[in-house]
This record gives sequence, C-alpha cells and structure tokens, in this order.
Amino acid sequence: MVIGGGPGGYVAGIRAAQLGMKSAVVEASRLGGVCTNWGCIPTKALLRAAEVYEIVQQADTFGLQVGEPVVDWPAVIGRSRDVAGRLAKGIEHLFKKNKVAYHPGVGRLAAADRVEVTPDEGKPYTLETGHVIIATGARPRVFPGLEPDGERVITAKQAMTLPAVPKRLAIIGAGAIGVEFAYLYNVFGSQVTLIELLPVILPTEDADISRELARQFKKRKIKMLTGTKVERLELQKSQVKVHTSGGSGETITADVVLLAMGVQGNVEHLGLEELGVVVKDGAVPVDEFYRTSVEGVLAVGDLIGPPWLAHAASAEALVAVEHLAGREVRPVDYGNIPACTYCQPQVASVGLTEQAAREAGYELKVGKFPFRALGKAVVAGEIEGFVKMIYDARYGELLGAHIIGANATELISGVATARTLETTQREIIDTIHPHPTMSEAVMEASALAWGESVNY
Repeated sequence: MVIGGGPGGYVAGIRAAQLGMKSAVVEASRLGGVCTNWGCIPTKALLRAAEVYEIVQQADTFGLQVGEPVVDWPAVIGRSRDVAGRLAKGIEHLFKKNKVAYHPGVGRLAAADRVEVTPDEGKPYTLETGHVIIATGARPRVFPGLEPDGERVITAKQAMTLPAVPKRLAIIGAGAIGVEFAYLYNVFGSQVTLIELLPVILPTEDADISRELARQFKKRKIKMLTGTKVERLELQKSQVKVHTSGGSGETITADVVLLAMGVQGNVEHLGLEELGVVVKDGAVPVDEFYRTSVEGVLAVGDLIGPPWLAHAASAEALVAVEHLAGREVRPVDYGNIPACTYCQPQVASVGLTEQAAREAGYELKVGKFPFRALGKAVVAGEIEGFVKMIYDARYGELLGAHIIGANATELISGVATARTLETTQREIIDTIHPHPTMSEAVMEASALAWGESVNY
C-alpha cells in the first residue's frame, strides 16, 4: 500500500507491481500529486508560454516580420491546466497497464499493516497490507504573520490560476519557485519585486550563478531586495503593503504578494504518532532504504526532508521498493541529484559549488566557458550565461557543474551521468562533442579548467 500518488507514490506503486507485488495507491486529490497537477508540470507550461511570447517579440532579429503578439491570459492558464490534466490521466493509464489498484480518498495508518481509506463519498474502509510506503509530499511553508488568504496573499498554487496578471507583484523568497514566477510575471507585464532574506537570489546555487542571474534579472527590470526580512504584511482595501527590515528597509506596495519561502512535509493526520513512527522537525527520519522507526512502514519524498525534488522522490521510491523485493540496490547518491530552475536564463547544477569544494579541502581546477563564445549559442541568439566545471586538481575528479543559459536543464543530465561513472576531466575533454551544439560548452569549460581550450 502506498499513501500518496505523487512522483514518489505512483512510482512506488507501479514498480512494486512490475516486481510481482500486489500493489495499491491511495490518493486524496488526483494522481500525480502536486508535481503533475500544481507544481512541476503546469508551471513549466506557463513558463513555456512566456518563452514563446518573448521569441515572437524578438522575431525581427531573425529577419521575420510579425505583428505585435497579444496575450490571451485565460488561454495561457487553460493550456497549463490541460497539460496537467493530460499527464494525470496518463498515470491512471499506467496504473491500469500495470494492474495497480487505485483508491481515491484520504489514507491513514490504522496499524503497521492496515490503511484506512476515507473516500470523498461513502464510508471509510480498511485495507490490509504487508508494507506501507508513505509518500504524502509537502505544502508551502507558512510563517506567522505571513499567512495566505488565497487572493491578495497567495502561494504557488494560486499563482498558476490568477484571473489576471497583477500590475504589481511582490514575491517573498528567491529560491527556484520565487525566481520562476518572477520571470513569468515580469514577461507578461507585472512590476515584480523579489524579496530574499539571504544575501543573494538562488542562494543554494554557486555564487557565480547567483550573480549572473541577478544581472539578467536587473536587465529585465525585476527589482531585487536581498538581505531583506519581511516583518509583516498590511492588507489594505485594494493592495498589500510589505513592511521589511534589513537591506533597504523599504515598504513595498503590491497588488498581489506571492509566498515562496519553501515547503514543509505533510506529516499530520496520518496516524504516525499513534503508531510510534518518529517525526522530527516536521519530517520523518528514514534509513538508506527508507524504512521508518516502525517495522513495515516506509517513507519517501518531500515528507522525509530535503532536497524536496520530484526526481529525488521517484529515485527514493525505486530504491525502497526494489529493496523490499529483495533486490541488490544502490542507495540514492544525494550528492549527485541535479537541481533545475526554469526561469530564463535557465539554471541547472549538480555536485559541489566552488565554495563548498574549497571548504571541503580540495585543490581545484575551474573552467567557466561563456555561451557567447559558442557557435550554436550565437546561431540561436542565446548568448547569455556560461558553463562552469569544477574539478579536483589532483585526480581530475569532476566535483560539480553549474550552468546558466539556454537548455541548461537539459544539459545537466549528461554531467550527472558523467559523475555517476566517476568521469575525469580527461574523459570529458577527449569525448568528441558534436558541433554546433550547446553541449560543446561542457567540453570547452572542462578544457578551459586544464588550460587546453582552443575556443576561448
């Protein structure tokens, strides 16, 4: 039995069935969870609309004459919802294909071997099981005094279905969610103010990446207040005043305020405490095979803590289920999980930042190759950004990669594969990369780190 049908839960259910287990998934909303329905997928559909809008606006730079594009905002939102719905139905099809039982309703542990299901209609019922995997995900983190009302103070969920583009939008939190929505609404005409408590935007990324994105956002006229704490929100009749301290200490006036201050695991109302499952700091501690403190009860995904990524949840689910099936499995390597941010320019990274690598005691070789020196980037009109490769100087071990620019989120998978294979700089430099492609920048940055680049 799996409680939760998001990227951790549905993957666990399907893989269990493929391995010959009798498998069932309980989901309170819609299969696919937040990722498919209110997160990864619909936000990327909205971001793609913004990208296309900008491409059309710049058509004349390619020698193409077109009229001024007109934004049909309800249609933009509608396409996003259609994409999410289509993929959710796809998961239902996969359940049927793999003979995974689907139980719509709220799941709760009645015991280590029993799950109580409360459907939207009808009476609750209980199912017996050999093992339970909890995959209930997370929700936006809310702080006292900064609670959403769903209209003027909103979370990412409401930001995906706003009835109109706000004239003034303040975003509290400049992590991946914050900067993605900053880009989106800036493109469609909002005056965006991005407020971040830490000194830089995208604070978990390499310092060079954060600086470059800030430079690009400044060109877009996105206002960024870093090192700034939001003290309180003052809801007025038709606007919200955001009172801050630190930084410039100014008061921001906005029509809508978006809260993007991270997430917290959905650990409540699951029967965990009654059963004796340990919950610590709002998360469920697990071992390398995702076993909780109670025999037969496992947990994967956002409710076990960071990195709070859909692809991490899916990887955890596969390890958990395959270990249950008696297979020999390799635990998830949390040092090699790519992080992607889908604003423009895109940001993607894997492994150590330069600062973290130096703090770990490595002597480094670092290469940073700009896209403006790359033929394909010039052809595509996508010259902003760079690829930064970080190597251990002694052995040539690839410690980290950081990309900002077009197709960054696609390019990072190749680097993650290289790290899985324990690739050195020599192997990447000696691998012939096709020309002209954006991927050449990975090879060029590696060559640059070792003083071998002929193109920069």
